[in-house]
Amino acid sequence: MKKSIKFPFEAQYSLSHEPAGNETDLWVLFHGYGQLSEFFIRKFLLFDNDQRLFLAPEGTNYQYLSGFEGRVGANWMTKYERETAIANNQRYLDQLMEEILGSFEKLPKIHVLGFSQGAATASRWASQWSGKISTLVLWAGGFAHDMKIEGAKEKFFDTKITMIYGNQDEFLTPESIQKQEEWLSILEKKPEKITFEGGHELNEAVLEKFFKK
Repeated sequence: MKKSIKFPFEAQYSLSHEPAGNETDLWVLFHGYGQLSEFFIRKFLLFDNDQRLFLAPEGTNYQYLSGFEGRVGANWMTKYERETAIANNQRYLDQLMEEILGSFEKLPKIHVLGFSQGAATASRWASQWSGKISTLVLWAGGFAHDMKIEGAKEKFFDTKITMIYGNQDEFLTPESIQKQEEWLSILEKKPEKITFEGGHELNEAVLEKFFKK
């Protein structure tokens, strides 16, 4: 007989700087499969300033990236006990946002960016979170296939959506592109689309153009 139990859990996250409480923009960054938040956030530190804070939650599942020792990476979920992982992620992310935003007298604009596997987790969480999402960026990934349609449509009504991907991304297929187009049609959204010469990566030139525009 297999059963489950809920208990307090400690999870990791990374910040670009200690929040002052007067930043106007908070970017929540969701890393991809096998990455760690402390390294993922480094790609964004060049764009950190007094008005912009970056927050990178870390997936709570860990694995060795090769064999049984060496480098370790995190992921948001696997197919095993997937629904439990999704529920845990939602509780973790909701509580993290409550704690971070508690230091603000005036709430900042909330922007969400998900890379690769993090795109699905970002869109799923953002579609259910109680706060307002100003921007949703899906980079080398797309909407979670199990996102609740009506809730997501209402949630993202005023959200700017941007899709970014490399034209040589080995994980990008005609089928996956078509699926994202179907989601955009359901949501009645016309996203900003940015492509670059490259593969499954956070392109530095695109990052610089995106955050300095």
